[in-house]
Amino acid sequence: MSRESGNATKFSLMSFNIAHGRGLSLYQGFHSSNSIRKNLEKIARIVREHSPDIVAFQEIDQSSHWNKHIDLLKHIQDETGYPHSEHGIHNTRFGRKPLCYGNAFLSKHPILNCQVHPFGEKTVGEKGFMEAQVQLGDQAVDIINLHLDFRSRRTRIAQIESILKRIKRLPLGKGLNSPIICGDFNTGSKAFSDAVRQFMIRSAQHVQYTYHPQNERTFPAHFPSRGLDFVLAPKPYKVSAARAIKSFASDHLPVLIELSAPSNAKKLETKVSSFI
Repeated sequence: MSRESGNATKFSLMSFNIAHGRGLSLYQGFHSSNSIRKNLEKIARIVREHSPDIVAFQEIDQSSHWNKHIDLLKHIQDETGYPHSEHGIHNTRFGRKPLCYGNAFLSKHPILNCQVHPFGEKTVGEKGFMEAQVQLGDQAVDIINLHLDFRSRRTRIAQIESILKRIKRLPLGKGLNSPIICGDFNTGSKAFSDAVRQFMIRSAQHVQYTYHPQNERTFPAHFPSRGLDFVLAPKPYKVSAARAIKSFASDHLPVLIELSAPSNAKKLETKVSSFI
């Protein structure tokens, strides 16, 4: 639970690619509805055990043929008792085998000004990001939850451009803070030419970011060999802890980070939306 410490508000954020609820298998369409619900209950147990203030999900369906049209976010929310949620759909296909999925937020605190931004218009495999403000006491914290392309470095670099453009437009000189960035980057943090590193380099002229967790691997869950999932914290947020959580509820490990919101985070009574 978020708490006040001096002039800072401490809170925790989990980022978790839940792989459409299929657990460790290769394709959710191989599962019965009962099997998918059991996997969702595993995910819910992880959330309950670690009790983050905010959860950012990737690969979470609203109604898709391949997982029996189960609303994954609603099922997890019912299992965890979190009062607030927003589903950001960036992949929709109609017809005989419909698809409807994207990213989502689950929160103990009110979610404000949520927007969804697909990177393109594909009907299968489209990635995107969603952005929201979360009310923490009398402060509002901006968060971007993204899922980048897994096939092409060039595509990932192009996708972060739209996020960089959003940040460049923020009026940061008026007591506002840059958004926290989290999600599945589908790339490691050490390759100079790939998305995480390029994002930090190219955003540095406006704000400095650090990535978390460092030196941990999140994929595949059974024998992790790659770090794909990160939370990028901008100054002046302070990070007190960050780690990947060992689990077998998805092919990705969730990451959990504890932060302090700075005292100059925007107050709700005088707030101007960063995302307008």
